[in-house]
Amino acid sequence: MLKSQPRRFPGPASAPALANILTATLLALLLSACGTRREEPRGDCPSCPACTPCEPAADARTPKPLFKPLQPARWSDLPGWTDDDLRAAWPAFLESCRSLAKRPQWPLWRPACEQARALPTPSGASIRSLFESRLQPWLLTNPDGSAEGLVTGYYEPLLRGSRTRGKPYLQAVLGVPADLLSIDLGAVQPELKNQRLRGRLQGNKVVPYYSRAEIAGREQAYADRVLLWVDDPVELFFLQVQGSGRVKLADGSMTRLAFADQNGHPYQSIGKVLVDRGELTVDQASMQGIKQWAQANPARLPELLNANPRYVFFSEQALKGNGGDGPSGALGVPLTPERSIAVDPAHVPLGAPVFLATTQPATSTPLRRLMLAQDTGSAIRGVVRADFFWGFGAQAGAQAGRMKQQGRMWVLLPPGAAPE
Repeated sequence: MLKSQPRRFPGPASAPALANILTATLLALLLSACGTRREEPRGDCPSCPACTPCEPAADARTPKPLFKPLQPARWSDLPGWTDDDLRAAWPAFLESCRSLAKRPQWPLWRPACEQARALPTPSGASIRSLFESRLQPWLLTNPDGSAEGLVTGYYEPLLRGSRTRGKPYLQAVLGVPADLLSIDLGAVQPELKNQRLRGRLQGNKVVPYYSRAEIAGREQAYADRVLLWVDDPVELFFLQVQGSGRVKLADGSMTRLAFADQNGHPYQSIGKVLVDRGELTVDQASMQGIKQWAQANPARLPELLNANPRYVFFSEQALKGNGGDGPSGALGVPLTPERSIAVDPAHVPLGAPVFLATTQPATSTPLRRLMLAQDTGSAIRGVVRADFFWGFGAQAGAQAGRMKQQGRMWVLLPPGAAPE
């Protein structure tokens, strides 16, 4: 799934100088907004008058949520908690512990994780007992007090590719460009934690990085950044949406592509574009429906793909062993099919167990199981929001493509880990 890695870039300016430029640019943008959002002007219009200084006013302040995101709960509140086979989630929990041991919150997690490591082949009952004795459930709650939210799905697709260009392998998979600037805003403004600013230098100015359409039109400029060539522009597009995938090369070998960075432009759903144009219904605007539209409209495909200005860059990673491990998520550990989820880290701590109560894709059949918050995504925003990792291949893709369910979530935390 999508995660950002800090990088160092060559150029005439030093890293601290670039950070200062980017920070100053961001602050200028924030100050120029005068605390409000507005539509950009359309067509020709006279110059807008100067913005008067914003004065503090009670009604202009951002209202505080009516409900805290974490509400205390009891284990009996979790539907299906005693029915789930917790052994299926055990390897994922141990992976979370491995990552949490390197993080500041480790002292809080240490008792549960060390007890877990002492149980080499635990039973479902012993796992349940460990969680109930060491952790406490908290119901994730939206600001308006509701406890349901959207649960979508993602997966690791398989593409066909080559290390050399030639029919049918004509679509370039790009690594991170040398001119892409990226800065962690939380390093300079703590309230901007988990946010990044991306751009490029134009002279001594920082400007937005190129959009998808602009990148497609500058193919030669990225000749030294091509990792692989694949045979299908739609599959490459969905690889960027999923954030990682595998490529079977022409010689029969297999490699993995992992998210490395993105161009900083907002994501636009091409399914929504087709619905808004009246070319697909809401029910048809799934991954499968979009692929069928692309097959029927090949000449119009580039224009549709460019409607989403975001572009994702990759790194290549070798598959370990027999390739059974999932891709690495934002937590830095391999994702476990059907036991890992992507969450909004502003509300759910990465690494934490989460009990999810939702339904199977496009059905009303209950799907209730222990998951691990091990990934993030640019579209995963909000308290009660999750992206369910289905695994690798076509069957996982079919499940992910149909999943748009409502669900409830309980995060399981050790004493002292929940905010006051």
